Amino acid sequence: MIRTRKTLEAENHLGFRILGWVLAVALIAGLALSTVQVVLDAQRVSSELERQAEETLAMVYDAATQAVFSIDETLGQQVVDGLFALEAINFARISHLDGNVLSSRRRAPSKLGFRPITDLIFGKVWVYREVLKRHDNPSEPYGYLEIHLDTAHDANTWLMRALTTFTSGLVIALILGLALFILFNWLLAGPLLRIVHALKKVNPDYPDEHLLSVPKGHEKNELGLWVNATNNLLVAIAESQQKHREAEDRVNELARIDTLTGLPSRDAFLEDLQNIIEASKAKGNSFSLMVCGIDDFKSVNEQCGFRTGDLILKTVANRLSANFRPDRFTLARLGSDQFVIVEKKLRDNFHAAETAEKLLSIVGTPVEAGSHRISMTSTLGISIFPNDACEADRLLQSAEQTMALAKLNNHTRFQFYVASIDQEIRDRKQMEKDLTHAIENQEFHIVYQPQINLETKRIIGAEALLRWVHPEHGFVAPDKFIPIAETSGHIVSIGKWVLEQACKQVAQWAAAGSHLRIAVNLSAVQLRQNSIVEDILACIAKYQIPPGRLELEITETSFMTNITDAVAKLHQLHRAGISIAVDDFGTGYSSLTYLKKMPVQHLKIDKQFIQDLLVNEEDTRIANTIIDLGRSLNLTVIAEGVETEEQEHYLTQRGCKLAQGYFFSKPLLPDDFEKFVKTFHANIVENNA
Repeated sequence: MIRTRKTLEAENHLGFRILGWVLAVALIAGLALSTVQVVLDAQRVSSELERQAEETLAMVYDAATQAVFSIDETLGQQVVDGLFALEAINFARISHLDGNVLSSRRRAPSKLGFRPITDLIFGKVWVYREVLKRHDNPSEPYGYLEIHLDTAHDANTWLMRALTTFTSGLVIALILGLALFILFNWLLAGPLLRIVHALKKVNPDYPDEHLLSVPKGHEKNELGLWVNATNNLLVAIAESQQKHREAEDRVNELARIDTLTGLPSRDAFLEDLQNIIEASKAKGNSFSLMVCGIDDFKSVNEQCGFRTGDLILKTVANRLSANFRPDRFTLARLGSDQFVIVEKKLRDNFHAAETAEKLLSIVGTPVEAGSHRISMTSTLGISIFPNDACEADRLLQSAEQTMALAKLNNHTRFQFYVASIDQEIRDRKQMEKDLTHAIENQEFHIVYQPQINLETKRIIGAEALLRWVHPEHGFVAPDKFIPIAETSGHIVSIGKWVLEQACKQVAQWAAAGSHLRIAVNLSAVQLRQNSIVEDILACIAKYQIPPGRLELEITETSFMTNITDAVAKLHQLHRAGISIAVDDFGTGYSSLTYLKKMPVQHLKIDKQFIQDLLVNEEDTRIANTIIDLGRSLNLTVIAEGVETEEQEHYLTQRGCKLAQGYFFSKPLLPDDFEKFVKTFHANIVENNA
């Protein structure tokens, strides 16, 4: 404290000394400039007095000459009185050559307070004597004209101006001096003081944690170079200290690291996490714990091999280590495709969200593995200390459960832990078990939503949609149980059952004379199965239906993990005569590169863009773009989710070929669907008639 006070006193003393010198120099300079101005003004006043006297003599010269030539005292007196109209004249006389005075007048000199000073500079009286001659006889003089010019009045005006000049000069000098002093403090003293304060905040243990900021405007001058050199020194010291600490800990860490990635193992991480918790409790800090799981990593191992999988894990670990400094973050590999990141000294949840976005971007960067360029996504579960838990194992468990729930909801996202997550996890686990027996317990059934040709107004097919009626919970929405089925792998058996039911229904309708096409959704998990092509073709052969009566709907994300494998399988199905449609087009990657590679015949506009058609300008523009894209690529565009006559009319006018939605019909059971088809076509015939 004493050293700080002395330092501040020294800084203030230096500032006062600089201020004194600046003001002194400014005053001297102001006095010098003012003196020069006053001297120049005095010379100007003298010249003005001289000019005034000459003009006055020239003005009365002819009249005075006439008066002395005519010996006209009255005229002479008038000339003299006229001269006295000028305030500066205090004596005037017209006389003959012999000295006799024709006319004269005198008045006392002005008695002004500053006259003693001005008389020293300009003199008291200026005397002028002019010989009077006639213009027609310039060689013969007739008399003399004499005037005395009092300098007091003009000198007094000069003096007032001089005082004003000196005063304004001193004031300007003081203002300029203060401005220079302020400028000096702004450009140099202030930045230096801030740098000194910043240096006091440097943590000796972690000197690079609070690096100095280069003062604004000083990036390229000496101050900037000094700050950069100081920062380099702090970083070098920090690196040296870090290397020393790493050397001390290396022996212990060798026994606690994951051999594949070089990151701490799960057990070692739990020990570190306990230490972080104790330190945070002591300092009152909070921190975030993020569990990161690579999405569908099992499929990568199956399709690309375990060596490629290991390369991916090592690449991810290296990226994490390179992007998250060990003094602020703690990293570990929990096992399989899961990593954990702890961010210390958390400001708030927004801070954690920023780090989560960065982590998703790091993991999402494609990995080059031999001939494969593998794009990955990841899912994060985040728990916050001390809000979510205060024990190490409980805090980690909360983040792991949150990640598992986030994977079921949506990939490539992050989710924070909430108190109700335990119950939700248990509910989802129970639903996963219930799905195991749903087929054998006949809890599933298929409904069919008609697809309408907007040009002919005829039903050309239907989409097969899966419905689940749970024995305890009743109807379960597909968007709730389908993600669980995909994650657990049950979607393979469920998808096979849906395909068989759809093919069986096509065969029954064909036997009844109704030749309709059925669209069946094909999950990304199903598409990755090695036997998927054989299974589909076998199902078609079993029910003896033409391949053209079956359409497979895939989402854009279905073929992203291994596009080469997906394209090859879809081409096999297409060559067999099966139609391929891209479902929910516009909500995923929507890359023309993929469309060029895929054997696609149909594009389905997602219902979220149809829902606000003609209401939301952006959705309308997207729908129009997809229709135009389909036309340019010679693809049939199907609009799903049509609910109003206005939407149907607009899509027809825009050139959309097919549509489905509640405007035409809700999804129907097979018997109800057959009745709807007959009624719908009968109405068309009646309307045309």
